[in-house]
Amino acid sequence: MEGEDELRRVNGDVEDDDPLVLSSQALAALQEFLADQNKTVASGTPAASSVDGGDDSDKVELVTEDWRLSQFWYEPETAETVAEEVVTLSSRFSGGRIACIACPTLYVYLKKRDPSLHVQLLEYDMRFERYGDEFTFYDYNEPEDLPLQLRHCFHIIVADPPYLSKECLERVGQTISFLASPVDSLLLLLTGEVQRDRAAELLGVRPCVFKPHHTSKLGNEFRLFISYDPGTRLGGLEEDT
Repeated sequence: MEGEDELRRVNGDVEDDDPLVLSSQALAALQEFLADQNKTVASGTPAASSVDGGDDSDKVELVTEDWRLSQFWYEPETAETVAEEVVTLSSRFSGGRIACIACPTLYVYLKKRDPSLHVQLLEYDMRFERYGDEFTFYDYNEPEDLPLQLRHCFHIIVADPPYLSKECLERVGQTISFLASPVDSLLLLLTGEVQRDRAAELLGVRPCVFKPHHTSKLGNEFRLFISYDPGTRLGGLEEDT
């Protein structure tokens, strides 16, 4: 769901009975978010925002982030860069299928770039049911509770675990194993730098030089970890220090 798993309190530990005081900037952002949600409820349709890539033909429509689901959308440059990499990788496979686990922004950019791509979005937020057969409800707490026709049939998997915890990464890892083609599959994992060692141990991925960013400025540094050698794309693999 493209984001971090907690909003941290700056001034240290806070007792449960102590009031939580927001800065003026945070309060304004929260009020804006709640106003958007109220508009959505009143209209009965998902609120949407558009990311402008330069002219009307480049605009990408996205539903509004829901902070309660730890949703933080990618900046356009990040979404375009990762989408370009996935499209490049897809040329290796004839009729290859792509799975996007909890990264709806990427799904939208991929389909805009090439509507003929076979992309499946696995996502908890039912607002994305609008994508029809290319949407599959996904709860990482039930990592293999998925349609059997999705088992071992994806050549490219892009995953963005919703939380920065060992448990979440392990369960998403189970989902990746469920989806991945046993013959040949490639993995792109977008998650926090804090997951570097766990990701390497559980999924055999390494960070590339390119770093993803979100439209909401997050406190945790995010990275793109991959299971293959991209050559010079994405800035290449980061050298071990």
